[in-house]
Amino acid sequence: MHHEDENIEKNKVNVVTLGCSKNIFDSEVLMAQLKANKFEVEHEAKQDDSEIVIINTCGFIDNAKQESIDTILRFADAKKEGQVDKVYVTGCLSQRYKDDLEKEIPEVDAYFGTRELPRMLKTLKADYKHELVGERLLTTPSHFAYFKIAEGCDRPCSFCAIPIMRGGHKSTPIEDLVKQAESLAAKGVKELMLIAQDLTYYGLDLYKKRALAELVDRLADVEGIEWIKLHYAFPTGFPMDVLDVMKNRSNVCNYLDMPLQHGSTRMLKAMRRGTTREKTERLIEEIRNKVPDIAIRTTLIAGYPGETEEDFQEMYDWVERSRFERLGIFTYSHEENTHAYNFEDDVPAELKKERADTIMELQSGISYDLNQKHIGQVRKVLFDRAEGDYFIGRTEFDSPEVDNEVLIKAADNYVRIGDFAPIYITSADHYDLYGKLAD
Repeated sequence: MHHEDENIEKNKVNVVTLGCSKNIFDSEVLMAQLKANKFEVEHEAKQDDSEIVIINTCGFIDNAKQESIDTILRFADAKKEGQVDKVYVTGCLSQRYKDDLEKEIPEVDAYFGTRELPRMLKTLKADYKHELVGERLLTTPSHFAYFKIAEGCDRPCSFCAIPIMRGGHKSTPIEDLVKQAESLAAKGVKELMLIAQDLTYYGLDLYKKRALAELVDRLADVEGIEWIKLHYAFPTGFPMDVLDVMKNRSNVCNYLDMPLQHGSTRMLKAMRRGTTREKTERLIEEIRNKVPDIAIRTTLIAGYPGETEEDFQEMYDWVERSRFERLGIFTYSHEENTHAYNFEDDVPAELKKERADTIMELQSGISYDLNQKHIGQVRKVLFDRAEGDYFIGRTEFDSPEVDNEVLIKAADNYVRIGDFAPIYITSADHYDLYGKLAD
């Protein structure tokens, strides 16, 4: 029999977020709505005293899904033991596997998809407040924010389940985004990280043309926004006029996150990426010619079905030639209902991992070499946190969590978290720069 536990706080909601920056954004929107409805809201609460837990899940690849499932099970157990009253699940995993989850984990009170915020609020007896559109409770340090400019994706990439989980591409109008940016700037946000499943497509649905350049130009006008970064640009049909904006506007960072996935034309074709290695190399060259000191971040996949030693070698040589400033690599995950699922997942797990490690080893050396060129330079650094003996920040070429960091000794230098400071770089290793306050 369920007795009222003293330590459960009525009307308190714990929101737990798994997966990517798009999910963080969605959780922030949900939290603003709950707060406006007089709920007490915490993000990833330290104490287990919340009456309601909402888990925003990731359904992207195997280990991300596993983490989401483990989290749901953990709170399902907490509910059985009377530590929480209600457990709700939303997000990508829920969108994709709702029927299976309802059968497997019936303790969850309700499952919601990625576009069902109003329905979820109704279940919580809360109103969807339209006047809050664009309002969020930031879960990140308040000096930066992920800024979602579109939802969903229309690309046919063979390995990807995102269209299944997030639906087709839908751009948010420029006017709305400018208002959102102004509201964030008023709260002290200085850096906007533009995110979408695909930035390149922005505006095609609304304005019948690619409008990313115009959007970025308008956002650069917003008082108080000192850094704007572009994440997840698709290489096919990339709007080159964005680079003019990057060059002309000092607050648009020389940074571009463009997942390229592979360096072998045969693999790119199998992946349905709509491009070749030669075209990709030309694009990278054009981008670098236009913005010579740009940092390009890319992500690749190792062990896609049918990837031979030759394909892998071609990718390796291409990474060696391309000298990307930032690079990450995933091992291929065999996802049902994707086009690639029709093929045999024929590269053994150990070999996938070995190939990914080989690329990262190569990249580590490239990163080390490229970092040396910062030594003796003064860089504008935004400080995110203090840790141990150091203040830790980032240059315009780096995004939180995935990229390089700048460390300065706290004993000899004082900076404020959330502020910019000019830092003289004294040394550099594979992924970190060290420095001191410039005189």
